[in-house]
This record gives sequence, structure tokens and C-alpha cells, in this order.
Amino acid sequence: MLDFAIFAVTFVVILVGAVLYLYPSSRRASGVPGLFPTDEKDGNLQDIVDRGSFHEFLVGLHEEFGPVASFWFGRQPVVSLGSVDQLRQHINPNHTTDSFETMLKSLLGYQAGAGGGANESVMRKKLYESAINNALKNNFPVVLKVAEELVGKWSSVPEDQHIPLCAHLLGLALKTVTQLALGDRFKDDAEVISFRKNHEAIWSEIGKGYMDGSLQKSSSRKRHYESALSEMEAMLLAVAKDRKAQRKQTAFVDALLQSGLTERQIMEDCMVFTLAGCVITANLCIWALHFLSTSEEVQDKLCQEVEDLFGSDPVSLERIPQLKYCQQVLNETVRTAKLTPVAARLQEVEGKVSQHVIPKETLVIYALGVVLQDADTWSSPYRFDPDRFQEESARKSFCLLGFSGSQTCPELRFAYTVATVLLATLVRQLKLRPLKGQAPEVRSELVSTPKDETWITVSSRTS
Repeated sequence: MLDFAIFAVTFVVILVGAVLYLYPSSRRASGVPGLFPTDEKDGNLQDIVDRGSFHEFLVGLHEEFGPVASFWFGRQPVVSLGSVDQLRQHINPNHTTDSFETMLKSLLGYQAGAGGGANESVMRKKLYESAINNALKNNFPVVLKVAEELVGKWSSVPEDQHIPLCAHLLGLALKTVTQLALGDRFKDDAEVISFRKNHEAIWSEIGKGYMDGSLQKSSSRKRHYESALSEMEAMLLAVAKDRKAQRKQTAFVDALLQSGLTERQIMEDCMVFTLAGCVITANLCIWALHFLSTSEEVQDKLCQEVEDLFGSDPVSLERIPQLKYCQQVLNETVRTAKLTPVAARLQEVEGKVSQHVIPKETLVIYALGVVLQDADTWSSPYRFDPDRFQEESARKSFCLLGFSGSQTCPELRFAYTVATVLLATLVRQLKLRPLKGQAPEVRSELVSTPKDETWITVSSRTS
């Protein structure tokens, strides 16, 4: 009888262990409060789809379970942090890579780090940032020219003509990013158009198709995405080969070619910068001009700052940091529009947030879109108010979230420079007004963009 009892207990223990392993719905992610998987294979994927976007899913998750919450990507547990205090506590030694880059490379199927340990990762990060800074310095006249051309075009339109911000500002971003990243080959509009076709095919699936699982369920969409990605990679490799033969030293890719990176690493870094750089730059400019159009007072204050600093002279790269109010306008644009609503890191060693232990190799989501409109952190969180960044507490919270200071992703710093040039050029010549009755809805994916085209009208500032 005793032998049978021992056998029965052992069998039950083994059976329970098997159930826990095979059916993740019987486990909670790391003991953190959160959702059980709704599907054995897909985890909480359907819950994300039902909420309409990953950001809205995270909003609901944190409303139900608090600032530290868990859910499931397939069979993998995920922990999400949804408050400034929790993000401040999240001690992760993986400071060698940017959280946005980590997520983007993962979605593209690229290796997030350099593959050679922490020191090599730090060196590669510095090289990447230095290459962007040098490209801006060497090609600043290109940025100024593209901005001046757009403002000149808008100055010639009738006052009652509606201007499509999304179309025009994506064009501005594509022209600046491709020329600064890949060189003067992209002065040719035909090259930019070809780049844009593949860029849109890739980004649309990264931004939504991967996040809601729909890409994997459509063979035709997956083939289209893989074809566009393959064409883009081949183009970037060809550009790198041509630039190496020309021995030029002005573009982003040139700095990478002078390093010890492999061809594959150079291609991947060019892919990340051109993909993210175009989208972040375009949408920062779109949202900034939309919010400016809703406030004549902000436009006038910005115009006065620009005139006080530059007079009638063009914007210069060296003096951009002196445009403090413009910085506040762009910070508030990023916050109000939730420009990058989500980032991620892999927990390389066991960590702890509040009383919750986060095991090694757990994916940790930064629910930035939730935090950016948290009423406990920001007064009147849904109101566009650049003056809030006069307060040191607001600046510190913003810096902690990675939107300013040394932890800012290089693509966002690049976008700030392009947007500052555009705003400073624009407000001295034109007044912006929104289209009556228009209230753009936000489509929160990896980078927030309007769901539909956003329109403004312009008039001469001297009229």
C-alpha cells in the first residue's frame, strides 16, 4: 500500500509539472500580477488584437493590474512597467544598447548587440551615434535646403488651400535621412521614390503586422514584406560598396565603413537608422506642426525666440541648443502625441521592481505611452502645454523615460534637429491654422502617427 501511495504521489507531481510546462495558462509570469494566457500557443495575442493596438492593450493592462503587470507573448512571459517610479527602480545592467533599437532589431530578425560582449556593444553604440552626429555636421546645408524648399512651396499656396502634413513631411524626412545616411545618390527623386516603396512595406508590417500577429497569418503579406526587406538590404549593401570605392567621408554609412564592422553589421545599422530615422522624423514634424497650428500664442512665442537668436539669418547647427522654447515645444509634442509609446529590454540578470522579482531573460516592456499621459506625473496630461517643461520635475521625468539626455535614442536626437530647422524656418514666414472640425486620431504603433491625413492652412506672417 505504501509503495502504491508513493507511486501515486510521484505520478501526480510529474503530471502537475507537465501541465505547468505544456499549458502556460496555469502559470503567472514570474509571480507578477497580470493576465493568464487566453490561448496555449499565442498567449495574449488575441487580447492585443481586440484592443486595437499594443499601446491600448498596455493601457488596459495597467489600469487593471497596476504599474507592474504581466502578460504573455506566445509561451513567453512579459513584464510591463507603467509608471515613472517603476521605471526608475528598474535596474538593468544592459545599458549598452538602446531599448528602441533593441526592439526594432529583434522585429527585423537582427542581432541586437554586437555579439562580442559589453565592451564591444558600447563601442558599437558610440560609433553609431558618432556616425549620425558627423552626418548632421557634414550635411547640415542639406537639412536647411530641404526645409527652406518646403516652406517656400507652402508660401506660394493660396490661404484657403489645405496642406497635407503627412504626405509633405514624410517627403521631407525621406529626403533628409536618405541623403545624410546614404549619400548624394539620393538627390535623385527616383531613388527616393524607390526607397520609399520598400520602406513603407517594411515599416507597415513592423509597426502592426508583427505586433498583432496578422503578418504570420497572411502568406501574401508575408511574401510582400520579405521581398521588400530583401530588396532594401540589397540596396543598402550596394550603396555601402559604392561609397567604399569612392572613399567619401560625409554620410552615415561612410563612418561605418571606416570601422571594423562587417558588411552585414553595416547594412543592419543603415537599415535601423533609415527605417527609424524617417518615421520618427516625419511624425515628430507632423505632430509638432499640428499642435502649433492649434495655438497662435505658441507660434508667436516661438517666432520671437527664433528672431531674437538668428534675426533674419538662417538657422545654424551650432546655435540650435540655444532655442530653449523650441526644445520645450518638441518635448511637449513627443509627450502629447506619445511619439514612441513602447520600448523593450531583455532582463540580462535577475532584477527587482518594488516587491516583484524579474527573472533573467524576461522581456521587459516600457509602457512609455501609458507613462507619458499619467495624471500623477503630468498635470492636465492631455493638454498641449510647452510651458510645463519649465519645471525641473517635468524635465527629469522626461529624461528618465529616455526622451532627453544621454539615453535619448540617436534617431530621436536627429529628428529634433530636423524638426527645429523646419519650425525655425517656418514660423518666421508663416502662420499655421488647423482645418476646422479636424481632430486627428492617434495610431499608436512603434511610432505614433495620425490614423488619417492631417491638414492645415497657412498664411503669411506679414499679412
